[in-house]
Amino acid sequence: MVDLLDRRLLFVSGKGGVGKTTVAAALALLAADHGKRTLVCEIDAKGDLAASYECDRLRYAPREVHPRLWAMSMDTEESLREYLSLNLRIPMVGRIGPLARAFEFVATAAPGVKEILTVGKLAYDVRERRYDLVVVDASATGHIVGQLAAPQAINTLVKVGLVRQQTGWMLDILSDPAVTGLCIVATPEEMPVAETIDLAHRVREETTVDLAAVFVNRVLPELFTRAEEEVFDRLCEPETAGKLGAAAGGDAGPILAAARLAVTMRRTRSGHLERLRQAVDPSVPMLYLPYLFTRAHGQRALRQVAAALAAELGL
Repeated sequence: MVDLLDRRLLFVSGKGGVGKTTVAAALALLAADHGKRTLVCEIDAKGDLAASYECDRLRYAPREVHPRLWAMSMDTEESLREYLSLNLRIPMVGRIGPLARAFEFVATAAPGVKEILTVGKLAYDVRERRYDLVVVDASATGHIVGQLAAPQAINTLVKVGLVRQQTGWMLDILSDPAVTGLCIVATPEEMPVAETIDLAHRVREETTVDLAAVFVNRVLPELFTRAEEEVFDRLCEPETAGKLGAAAGGDAGPILAAARLAVTMRRTRSGHLERLRQAVDPSVPMLYLPYLFTRAHGQRALRQVAAALAAELGL
């Protein structure tokens, strides 16, 4: 079992709305704070990663957002320009014009080409050891398998030539569990758990990438013990509730109802967690992140998540 931060390329995926970007940003921040030269890259360019670090809009060129931490936003046209410059010695001109339009045509006709440019750029940074760790705020569960499997698919179709050479070394990096891993972010709810289970199975069956960890985000604390629940049950009885309300100078019903709701939510979410644990390979670490009872976003919240990650990872 390779420690998570000892790998060099980590993809972070999950159903929309589960906190995927926050976990990726916190993971990168944690690595940087532990002395690793780290790059974090957002794939979908929604701007959520910049908001997490409270910085201006990210671009393709990495920028330092924290000591030892650089952030960027993926751009396939920029990646194509960099690829042409490095591999075909074509100068990095301002606009690649007709070549870009030809690329769009080829990418539409041959699915996987854009994914190769995305994954290839990040794998290249790993191969050239530009960073100690590359963290990818990757596509959501419905698209990540296509990205991870693209080099394998093209490698199967193309047997010789430059493309085969390129996908060959990419596969070596993606297939090495000591180097690359996928982290799935879920919340203890029905749909995120179902999608996480499905993704875990698909990654095993359709890709060569190792499932490094499952992060369960927004886990509610256990507010009341079983004994305390029994007390609440007795307090909810009409005669007792009436006396309690009289003693408190008001209706105690809403308070008792809130306590019952907290218990019910915790039990329901615990059931989803148990289902997730039983469905995922027991060798895959499952790390729990608490529900942050705050509306604040940005670095303050990010620090809280990073601290929770550090505790789960034993750092």
